[in-house]
Amino acid sequence: MMRESGRIVAIEDDALWVETIRQSTCGTCAAQKGCGQGLLNRIGDGRRNHLRVLLDGLPAGQFQLDEQVEFSVPEHVLLRGAMLVYLLPLLAMLAGMASSHALFASDKLAALGALGGFLVGIALVRCHAWLTRDSLEYQPTVIPPDSVSLAPHA
Repeated sequence: MMRESGRIVAIEDDALWVETIRQSTCGTCAAQKGCGQGLLNRIGDGRRNHLRVLLDGLPAGQFQLDEQVEFSVPEHVLLRGAMLVYLLPLLAMLAGMASSHALFASDKLAALGALGGFLVGIALVRCHAWLTRDSLEYQPTVIPPDSVSLAPHA
């Protein structure tokens, strides 16, 4: 499980809206200058994101606005999401280019086929995101606060 923390900005019956500040580990990466993610982090450092985090059976009354909370996202969800977002448009672009070149034997039409395939790949990613937006498997969940910290000190 990947853990993250954030500040509660809204409370619903079954979920919390949590504000996170994007953290960057790009300073320790060997590919600092050649990475697109590093560039995006430098441009948008300090940008705040809002996530809907499920309570997973915890009572909403136990949380307060502006309180810090930890939540988790399953690692397989992040891995599948990264594969889908990065590989599907690339594979669709290559398929569009190959099929256009095979059908028309023209480099210009192959370039248009690559562009069309890339756009179809992006549309498929958006469609997948829309279809799975309410799936509990893909939602972050609150990590219950430690019961040890609630115990009285002797």
